Amino acid sequence: MWRYRAGMTCLLLCMASQAEASYDFFSTQEYVANGPFARTSEVCPKDRIEAPLLLADVVELALCNNPQTRSLWAASRVQAAQLGTSLSAYLPTLAGPITVTGSRNGSDTTTTTKGVSVTVNYLLYDFGGREANVENARQLLVAANATRDETLQTLYLSAVQAYYAVLSARASVEAFQSAEATAKTSLDAAQARYQIGTGTPVDRSQAQTALSQAQLNRIRAAGDAATAQGALANVMGFEATRYYQLAPVPSVSPDPLVEQEIGKLIEDARRNRPDLLAAEAQIKAAQAQVVATRASGLPSINLSGSVFRSDVQVGGVNTTTLGNSVGVSVSVPWFSGFRDTYQKRAARAQLEGRVAERDRVANQIALDVWTAYQSLLTNSQALRSADDLLTSATQSEKMASGRYQAGLGSILDVLVAQTALASAQQQRVAALYGFQTSRFALTQSIGALDMTQIGNKN
Repeated sequence: MWRYRAGMTCLLLCMASQAEASYDFFSTQEYVANGPFARTSEVCPKDRIEAPLLLADVVELALCNNPQTRSLWAASRVQAAQLGTSLSAYLPTLAGPITVTGSRNGSDTTTTTKGVSVTVNYLLYDFGGREANVENARQLLVAANATRDETLQTLYLSAVQAYYAVLSARASVEAFQSAEATAKTSLDAAQARYQIGTGTPVDRSQAQTALSQAQLNRIRAAGDAATAQGALANVMGFEATRYYQLAPVPSVSPDPLVEQEIGKLIEDARRNRPDLLAAEAQIKAAQAQVVATRASGLPSINLSGSVFRSDVQVGGVNTTTLGNSVGVSVSVPWFSGFRDTYQKRAARAQLEGRVAERDRVANQIALDVWTAYQSLLTNSQALRSADDLLTSATQSEKMASGRYQAGLGSILDVLVAQTALASAQQQRVAALYGFQTSRFALTQSIGALDMTQIGNKN
């Protein structure tokens, strides 16, 4: 019977230990899912790369498949578990041995002793140390989540930049193909005029040089496009050789952020930026650590109790002993070799460092918003000017080509006009996708970059 009870006790303790390892008693993992990039599934939509991808698909694939993303979520789960560790101080602890010993003396008398005991210990009061440790862990979890969101926003922006880099590179290839076709037309016209005696060998040679230059530009642009294609695949978490298609991009619309005052944007950034939220949480965690360090040098009051049973069998005679005890103990740290003194100094110095870091981040945020705002403003104006330049260059090229084919102009006028047109096309491409990217950069600088932005900015 005793062996049965001991076995059942051991089984129950093992089951309790296993349940404790898998059960989230304090529901700390719920804090991990908070934020603009909350995930409810670890499954990544890798099959979606087979269809033409919208910007939303590109960003989702990047946030889901990139190894850095998994590392960030794991760090948040680690800190959530640390919060649970701190909260466990509010619950009692149970421990106790199960013993079986046997002996035999010279007269062949066998003595068997079996015992089981359970001791309960509970912290009643420790001058705020327990509360401070919980607050420290809670703020570190807030900081971990904010740091995760800030890094995810950076990865989000990297995906956007890589996406528009591909579109820009492909548009450059198309522009150079158009320039190559135009140069080929000019060469044909120069050869035709030469054959009928109205052109010169110099005209034909210049036209051939312009065509060769256009072909070289197109080859280089194709190489840049292939590089950009592989870079975007890498950002999405795939091999650079993975093939994919991008869906057509809607037309550009004005960005409302351009119309807002820079002061309001900076104010919004300091309220929303995850890195500043993380810095503030680090300050609160350091403040709690100061309190916890101070409390570690003060007494603590504990409630303890135990229940035990002992069975002693000597020569076939069994004796059972039952007992229990309850008590309150006060632990006083009389002297720790000045350890507490230096721990307090370290905690206060860490707090000062966290405050300084928060101020640095706040100043950097103002600069980030200012820089991104000026970039968006510049690119917005540049896009309008590039449109006008492209219109003018297109008309000039048509006029120069028409005059040359009619025998009224020179090949030099045509080549100058074609060069100006190719340059205008490239500037239009750079201005368009520079404007698209700068919109997201400004949104990221004010801490408002999340999945809802893609619907308006694809």
